[in-house]
Amino acid sequence: MGNDSERENGSLDDFWGSEDPIFDRKELLDIDLVPTEDRIIGRDSEIESVASSIHPAVKGQSPRNTLIYGKTGTGKSLVAKHVTRSAQNYSLDNGTKMGRAYIDCTQTKTETRVVINLARALNEPEETGISIPVTGLSTDVYYERFWSILDQLYDVAIIILDEIDKLQNNEILMQLSRAGEAGKLDSCKVGIIAISNKISFKESLDERILSSLQDREFVFPPYDANQLREIMYNREDAFKDGVLSDDVIPLSAAFAAQEHGDARKALDILRNAGELAKDEGAQRVVEDHVRNAREKANIDRFSQLLEGQPTQIKATVYALSVLADRHSDREEFATREIYEMYKTITADSALGIETLSQRRMSDKLDEQVFLDILGRVERVGRGYGSGVTNYYYLLEDPSVVQAVIHDDSRFSELEKHRSE
Repeated sequence: MGNDSERENGSLDDFWGSEDPIFDRKELLDIDLVPTEDRIIGRDSEIESVASSIHPAVKGQSPRNTLIYGKTGTGKSLVAKHVTRSAQNYSLDNGTKMGRAYIDCTQTKTETRVVINLARALNEPEETGISIPVTGLSTDVYYERFWSILDQLYDVAIIILDEIDKLQNNEILMQLSRAGEAGKLDSCKVGIIAISNKISFKESLDERILSSLQDREFVFPPYDANQLREIMYNREDAFKDGVLSDDVIPLSAAFAAQEHGDARKALDILRNAGELAKDEGAQRVVEDHVRNAREKANIDRFSQLLEGQPTQIKATVYALSVLADRHSDREEFATREIYEMYKTITADSALGIETLSQRRMSDKLDEQVFLDILGRVERVGRGYGSGVTNYYYLLEDPSVVQAVIHDDSRFSELEKHRSE
């Protein structure tokens, strides 16, 4: 047994000590990496705009609140993090105590959790003497401790609320934007950078919040194929020299350009292509790796969007995917068509769910539009068919949608029934 253990340890030692044949600095392809400014491509004007908004903060004055809009992968979070980090470093060198905190609202959705996470991120307990337990206090008490932390430690604080439309309510915006005016803070100034994929986000805010925000708004356009190529060439040193074939980066950029100029998708594809090549024991990353990586990236993205969704939601999306699969010459389908397919699907005992009314199913479809799983267009009929009809379409290929939904054993069983 000892010899077996020695052999196992020996083989693992060889594995741990082996050199990665594909990647050199893989972290450069990490979506959450905030690179140095020379690696941020195609966002010079956006950097300047956001910096202009918060510029007073470096002198301890009140920054402008800022709303940033744009599709996924257009550099919104990257620019916000980069600009605030640069401002904080400059402030430190020039005598202004600036705090900065980042909240991902897809992970932190309630007002109380946001306040707790902000307080814990900005607190220096040995200096303030304030503790922030993860549970056990009322929201009001958490706010009181948070305000005290800001006043004790900082002249100004910049708070980034990423994907702010995912919050359950917008009360945190009211509290942060009116903290000074309401006498919650004595000396510290607070600035908000709110980021959303939805340009209609402000329509959800009431007049009190809009009045107190007094924000500036910026829209980040999608990257074009040339910019995506430059972004990836700028991170080519993530790989060993000579590992990438000449067509890998142009093809990755072309695929990502088709996905609304999504730089996240571009880096995802490039990283996944390298990982596929490494798993195969290949010496180089080639076009086939990119094509396979694109499919994997699509499945991974859609799986994350659909993760945790109830069976009724999956059934409505699945119904649309079946229609799109059967009618490859069409992209958009009316609510009535989707409902007929949905009724057929939910009638199967494999799912074990009730069949909702058309109106309730339509509500489920609209939820998926909000979550960027589906798209929707409105069409106005004429004559006897006058009135507005909603048409829905998939944002992913039907095969990707079905591959993800079939991970649920009930839907894979349903597929067997359909094919028999």
